[in-house]
Amino acid sequence: MAERVVAERMIQQLHAARVGGDLPGLCRLFADHGRFEIVGASADKPIAIRASGIAEFRPWLAMMVKVFRLTNYSLLSLVVEWPRATAHWHADIYSKVTGVTVPTDLVDLVEIGDNRILSYTEFFAPR
Repeated sequence: MAERVVAERMIQQLHAARVGGDLPGLCRLFADHGRFEIVGASADKPIAIRASGIAEFRPWLAMMVKVFRLTNYSLLSLVVEWPRATAHWHADIYSKVTGVTVPTDLVDLVEIGDNRILSYTEFFAPR
C-alpha cells in the first residue's frame, strides 16, 4: 500500500510540474542517472527523444517547458505495479511556436526507485 502511495504522489508531482511549467520541479523528480524518452506524432511528423542522465535530458525538459503550455489536464487512469506506474492522461497542448492548441492523449511509463524517477517513457498522440 505504501508503494502505491509513493507512485501516486510521484505521478501527481510529475504532472503538476509539467502542467505548471516548473522546470526545477521536474528535474528534482528524476534520478541523476535516469532515462528519459518521448515517442509520438505531431500533426505532420513523428517525434522521438531519448536521453540518459539528467544532464543530457534537462535541456529537453527546458525546451518542453519553454515551448509548450498545457491546459485542461485530466488523469484518466493510473496503474501501479511497483516499482512501475503507468498513467494515461490528456491535456490541451499549446505551442508557443505555432500558436496552435492540440488536444492530446498521453501515456507515461514510469519506473521509480529511491523516491526518484529512474526511467520515464511518454507516448503521445493528438486526439
